[in-house]
Amino acid sequence: MTRSRERALLLAAAATGLGLAGSGLRYGAREFLHRQADAARRVVGKPLGEVAPDADGRYKKKYGDPLELLLLGDSIAAGLGADLPKETLGARLAKRLAKATRRTVRLTTAARVGSESSMLAGQLAGLPPAYRPDVAVIVVGGNDVTHRVPVGESVRHLEEAIVALRHRGTAVVVGTCPDLGALRPVPQPLRALGSRASRQLARAQETAAVRNGAHAVSLAHVVGPFFITNPDEMFSLDRFHPSAIGYKRTAKAMLPSVLAALGVVEQVPFGHRPPETTAR
Repeated sequence: MTRSRERALLLAAAATGLGLAGSGLRYGAREFLHRQADAARRVVGKPLGEVAPDADGRYKKKYGDPLELLLLGDSIAAGLGADLPKETLGARLAKRLAKATRRTVRLTTAARVGSESSMLAGQLAGLPPAYRPDVAVIVVGGNDVTHRVPVGESVRHLEEAIVALRHRGTAVVVGTCPDLGALRPVPQPLRALGSRASRQLARAQETAAVRNGAHAVSLAHVVGPFFITNPDEMFSLDRFHPSAIGYKRTAKAMLPSVLAALGVVEQVPFGHRPPETTAR
């Protein structure tokens, strides 16, 4: 055997060994992250159950001339973590919207705990055919990240929901995926990976929302810092979903885009993006 042939065989063996080592490392990393995810689920558990308080109804009836407000999406949109119906995101938004417009607000919540973006179509399909909300608020994405749904797939479902609502003549506000890096019960490095994935999805959601005529609110920017610096106050018992105070802060932060979507105000603060098109 020539020396050049020996060197070639040695290089091939080394490459194979490195490939096997790399595969082993990747497998080990996956197993490690799976164990961390299992541990996080055990820590979080389900102390709040899987049904959010029912907050649907009329808010500030004395004002009259009702506005129809629709909430779509996951457990945050549904209000899981609030102790009372009046503390949910929908109720908080409805009350603030009523006071700002001096109109009664009728809240309908189609959001469901555990929903991914692919379930938005079903939530819309469950509404009465003649129902025409004035404004819809969508908060979704966290479950897409934890279930490793591809970003493109998640965004496609969101776009379809926005387009369907716009065809109904409904103004739309999208609260983009929260930063999962704020979840303290999730260990590192899983938390860092979740943060990166959730921010990636949030950016894609924002782009898709404004491109399709919706307003976008970056929850990571407008309320994320409060959850990071005051977790005991902002998170509920499970340390995963917002508390009553967390929902109060989130509703306050989202209101400017809701008002802008309805044409009540023109300017929105940092963390809010108006649509690129106003076509319905």
